[in-house]
Amino acid sequence: MSPDNRSNRRVILQVPGSKSITQRALTIAALANGESLLRNALIAEDTRYLMKALELLGAFIQVEGSEIRITGTGGRLQVPDQRIYLGNNGTALRFLTTLVCLGEGGFVLDGSPRLRERPVEPLLQVLRCMGVFIDTPENPGCPPIHITTRGLPGGRAFFADLDSSQYISSLLISSPYAARNVKIMLAGRTVSEPYIEMTLKVMEHFGISVGRQYGKAFFVAAGQSYVAQSFDIEGDFSSASYFFLAAALGLGRVQVPGLTAESSQGDARFLKILQNLGCAVSWNEKGVEVACEKLHAGDLILPMGDIPDMVPSLAVLAAFRSGRTVITEAAHLRIKESNRLAALARELSRIGIAAQETLDGLIIDGGHPHGGDIETYNDHRIAMSFAVAGLVVPEINIADRDCVRKSFPGFWDELKKLA
Repeated sequence: MSPDNRSNRRVILQVPGSKSITQRALTIAALANGESLLRNALIAEDTRYLMKALELLGAFIQVEGSEIRITGTGGRLQVPDQRIYLGNNGTALRFLTTLVCLGEGGFVLDGSPRLRERPVEPLLQVLRCMGVFIDTPENPGCPPIHITTRGLPGGRAFFADLDSSQYISSLLISSPYAARNVKIMLAGRTVSEPYIEMTLKVMEHFGISVGRQYGKAFFVAAGQSYVAQSFDIEGDFSSASYFFLAAALGLGRVQVPGLTAESSQGDARFLKILQNLGCAVSWNEKGVEVACEKLHAGDLILPMGDIPDMVPSLAVLAAFRSGRTVITEAAHLRIKESNRLAALARELSRIGIAAQETLDGLIIDGGHPHGGDIETYNDHRIAMSFAVAGLVVPEINIADRDCVRKSFPGFWDELKKLA
């Protein structure tokens, strides 16, 4: 099929439930009293690691299709007789670092070699100041994390110039069960702020109110507890971004059900970027449709600090767009599943695109990509973004295709619909 014909066909592509919302809902439901039901949850490698960890801490979990029933602990955790292994799930690592502080005894959080390189020191410093004993004997500030606790004391927490909003979300989620009120104060710049809003919305759904002051301070009263709930999880904008990318590259009019224009997911902003580049985006009661006849040319600067997971999709788009794309405010991509800035620059060069890593992002000069062998670095987002490029350019070969199991096990089946 010629590119012109492909751009006019309509393709309906399914995405799983949001990974970010699923992990927040799982963690909160594990602290709640009673049985919660999570509908349209993501069942993937990351969420399975988190569910196993929560079971070790005393939650009872049943999975049926895309539904998860979870009987919570009421904030009373059991101490497992083994290390809590989290694979390369950085979100789970950060959430559970505070959560296990609610218990009484010794806990060890560990993971894959890459997770052992991913820092959590800003969160550890705050918890130590609250009175929790924490040691990272093998790699300072990184897993394995040894925590000895007699409950989370609470009190004041101060964060400055964070490289991850997950430290804040972690403390927010567990704070209702602290011995004292918790006040979180922020200074300087905080990346990925939409994810904090997402955390607050899920907490609110399960019955917890959080006081706020100008977006730079949060107050959580002690003595609260989560109430078990039924919860519908919306589709994952991060997973959908690869199909939006396909539409932007002229591979079809892509429809993705299960997404909402009122989403709490910051990654929905990727659609605004596509609109500004010439794509048509339309919503209806079922979801969203994206189509594109021709991308706007010219030089462009895009700050991506609030939606870092969209950088791989944007980088591949930039490779095909005429003009220079400068991605900024993305230095924290170096501590993701891979060093994504270095990985993207290296893999774009493999397909003939000039890409330069900067202190806080990338400079990409669009051109005419050719085939090449793509290394994924065991990073699902590198694999999925370059897989879309492979539908446009022959002979792009993706190594370690199975790494997509981390967040989107059905990705390759859905991608075939565009082939």
